[in-house]
Amino acid sequence: MINTYQIYQQYADATDPLRASARAMAPMFGATWPGMPVNPVFRKMAAACEVFSRTQLTHSRPPFDIPSVEDGGRTVAVREEVVDQTPFGSLLRFKKETSDAQPRVLVVAPMSGHFATLLRGTVKTLLRDHDVYITDWQNARDIPLDCGRFGLDEYVGHVVRFLEKLGPGAHLLAVCQPTVAALTAVAVMAESGHPAQPSSMTLMAGPLDTRVNPTAVNELAKSKPIEWFEKNLISTVPERHRGGGRRVYPGFIQLAAFMNMNLNRHVDAFRNLYNLLVEEDHDKADPIKGFYEEYFAMSDLPAEFYLETVRVVFQEHALPLGELMFQGSKVNLKAIRRTALFTIEGEKDDICAVGQTLAAQEMCTSIRPYMRLHHVQTAVGHYGVFNGRRWDKEIYPRLRDFINMHQR
Repeated sequence: MINTYQIYQQYADATDPLRASARAMAPMFGATWPGMPVNPVFRKMAAACEVFSRTQLTHSRPPFDIPSVEDGGRTVAVREEVVDQTPFGSLLRFKKETSDAQPRVLVVAPMSGHFATLLRGTVKTLLRDHDVYITDWQNARDIPLDCGRFGLDEYVGHVVRFLEKLGPGAHLLAVCQPTVAALTAVAVMAESGHPAQPSSMTLMAGPLDTRVNPTAVNELAKSKPIEWFEKNLISTVPERHRGGGRRVYPGFIQLAAFMNMNLNRHVDAFRNLYNLLVEEDHDKADPIKGFYEEYFAMSDLPAEFYLETVRVVFQEHALPLGELMFQGSKVNLKAIRRTALFTIEGEKDDICAVGQTLAAQEMCTSIRPYMRLHHVQTAVGHYGVFNGRRWDKEIYPRLRDFINMHQR
């Protein structure tokens, strides 16, 4: 059986030195000398070298790089603090250098091929008025095989564990894929009467019921039997890595899928970057470079988590049909009574369409009407729900007010 990961590793080994050379040559071609005219050919070569060097995939988490935040009209220093840790992920706190007590918010980041730093903008905005924590998932290829499995049950268990660390009265915010696990964790805690069940949960752009307005992503997940996904998309980490021998859904396959969904847009972005570098318009080039540095930082997913997510969420629709299981018992969403619910969707979301997240409102029938809120943000796609100007100026104020309304 062909090991796709090994083929990719051989390709990376062959091409990464070329990208490193291009990265070193770019400033040499772009250098200017006193009294010498700028050579347009060299400038184009410098731009080409830099663009080529930026097509390299990386496999370690970029820094969050949030040294400070504006809080109440003042600049407050921020430092990262690991509050809890397992082999599969950490509970990371962005501790502000202030004694002010603020609502504690746990941000549940997706485990979907990118690192938690994809939510950097989300965290930075939340920090204005909140004490923010995030699930910082580890790259599966760096997790030794003897650390065991990590499937949906383990993911939900981590959310419960991290909420316990925050203690009673915290708030939960889940973005995209983990909305299913977050809602499950709250139901499990409610069923057991857990004292740390959150005061509120906000579910943003998540696939809670993909039968509603199915997207191309949803259709793809249903187009093949689960055995096909296991045979064609699961690979084994090469022995050179700490997680050697672990079966994973490789990040490079996920990236290829993301890129192919909007290939023309990505090609245009790199063409635009090249032209901006030739023109030395760094103010416009830098945001494009920053985006792709984050976009090309890939994380492998444990095979069992990926396959269970495809089967349970996208093929069987276990959550909306009331058939989802956690550790052998059926999940009871009707047990949720004390946790307020806010669902948020993007009008132009082509990954989790309008209605898929709203479905949580219909599932959680025991939550009183005054503890519910739903918002559809106009003119934004998937990423615009939790990043960018409209998230910052239009969505966040509603979220802040909702959390304050249900602060205990």
